[in-house]
Amino acid sequence: MEFHLPVGPEVRDRRVQRSRSALLSAAVRLVGERGTTAVSATELAEAADVSRRVLYLHFGDRDGVLIAAAVDLVTRELLTQLPQELEDAPTALAVARHFAEHRSFYRPLLTGSCAYSAIRTVVSLFRQQSVSSARQLFGDLDEQIVGEVADFFTGGMAMALTEWLVDGPTWLDPEEFAARLVRIQSVLSGAHRGPARTYTEEPE
Repeated sequence: MEFHLPVGPEVRDRRVQRSRSALLSAAVRLVGERGTTAVSATELAEAADVSRRVLYLHFGDRDGVLIAAAVDLVTRELLTQLPQELEDAPTALAVARHFAEHRSFYRPLLTGSCAYSAIRTVVSLFRQQSVSSARQLFGDLDEQIVGEVADFFTGGMAMALTEWLVDGPTWLDPEEFAARLVRIQSVLSGAHRGPARTYTEEPE
């Protein structure tokens, strides 16, 4: 099942903004402290000092709060801080540092009850970067193929990131993970620029 953030009227009331922000912060804090997404809607509402009605009104259910919290965290603390020119190494390092810093929240999210929706929603935020990479590597492809390649890149990134956060060592090394991402892109770039082969050619 694919998760879609609730779409509602533009939030202008400061009290509503504070309530939403409090719920998102409470989700990150409680999940990070407990190491699990087994946090009830009541607990989230109490931690944010709002009613459960407010939670359901703005996020639909508990999983909606958790996924929205991840989207907010990625958007606010990572996407707005990425280098203006999306160079491979600085971008990969910024991504790795962000997820390593907030591992206590992302790890249970990626293994909890809403893991599938969380992964799909969070990595979709990076699709534009994947489109840019696909165009840089395979600029002669049409728009549909570029989009499909970008989706493939995004899916691969999701798998690598999830494995790193969930099964990685106690102390994550952002520099090592970033270097891995850059190395993979370098291999893809080299393969694209190499001599063209058809599927019917026999290997030497």
